[in-house]
Amino acid sequence: MNPERRGGSRLRILLLNWQDRENPEAGGAEVHLHEIFGRLAARGHDVRAVVGGWPDAPERVELDGIEIHRAGGRHTFPLHVVKAVRQALAARPADLVVEDMNKIPLYTPAWLDLPLIALVPHLFGTTAFTETAWPVAATVWAAERGIPWVYRSTPFEAISEGTEEDLAARGIPRERITVIPPGIDHDTFAPGPGDLDEAPTLLYVGRLKRYKGIDVLLEAVARLAARGREVRLLLVGRGDDRERLERVAGELGVTGRVRFLGFVDEAEKVRRLQRAWVAVYPSPKEGWGITNVEAAACGTPVVASDSPGLRESVRHGESGFLVPHLDAGAWADAIETLLTDRALRERLGRGAIRHAARFSWDRAADETERHIHETLRARAGGGPARRGG
Repeated sequence: MNPERRGGSRLRILLLNWQDRENPEAGGAEVHLHEIFGRLAARGHDVRAVVGGWPDAPERVELDGIEIHRAGGRHTFPLHVVKAVRQALAARPADLVVEDMNKIPLYTPAWLDLPLIALVPHLFGTTAFTETAWPVAATVWAAERGIPWVYRSTPFEAISEGTEEDLAARGIPRERITVIPPGIDHDTFAPGPGDLDEAPTLLYVGRLKRYKGIDVLLEAVARLAARGREVRLLLVGRGDDRERLERVAGELGVTGRVRFLGFVDEAEKVRRLQRAWVAVYPSPKEGWGITNVEAAACGTPVVASDSPGLRESVRHGESGFLVPHLDAGAWADAIETLLTDRALRERLGRGAIRHAARFSWDRAADETERHIHETLRARAGGGPARRGG
């Protein structure tokens, strides 16, 4: 649909993110950014992105109408971003910049005088110390501490109420935070035509990172095995924690019950979600949890950590269960309940489909487009952007 039919003019948008969807390290945040702004590009808006690259990555590509400019790499992007943005703006001006605060903040307001929206999936806070060495974690933690001051005049777009609460607790006024939940592709994620896997199967879809808390799944599987329950755990995704997790599985004696499937294509991911008995997501902190809603749309109930963000992607008692993050006993109990109670599992599966129906990428794109127009009008009028959502 043309932007004029929505009552707005053609926008020139410049995105900043550490990674794009094609990056081997890309995750849910990159999918989120691409799905929304790919739709805005399809509506006729001029959308460009300055992102970090990886070895042998093409410097420029076009993905679904988004013009991608890559500069630097996973660890050097902040050293290149200022020059890359200035080159992009010299070639073609932008009306507004969207900084996806996906790793650490780029402190864009300190070096760029353009209307800006800070798009925040989630902030790491102290969870950074569970993922990486303390000097790096301390850098992330310290960089986030400066957000309320550096971005003091910036409107924020948070993907969940959990992220809104985090931002507000850090000192961002709530009137400057607009909550716009992500969506999913309902044409892709839907109940499957076939039966579930023959063996009771748990499915994790996501990156294999230490902060994701996958250890608790392995311990829960070990507890279920000790109870005599037949269960297997499939881990879909890649990441630098795989080798350690394989060792943990061996130490717990569940190597034969755990399969690391690595990267799978979208069709295979959907098939796995449709055939799993239960989807699991043990992260202590997320912006939202897209894979939980994708599983729900497939009619698969989810057991997830009762943590910020995930509380919105899973409705306790409706689309699955929320359990204490590090309590392996509680995880084992919740999983066992679902594996052994078919009627409950099917009821939660139906509730999961209803829950997932509330979220779509078209709606997220509509609300983001509206937020951008409101931000530009407020900038032109000298006032703050009206809170939407």
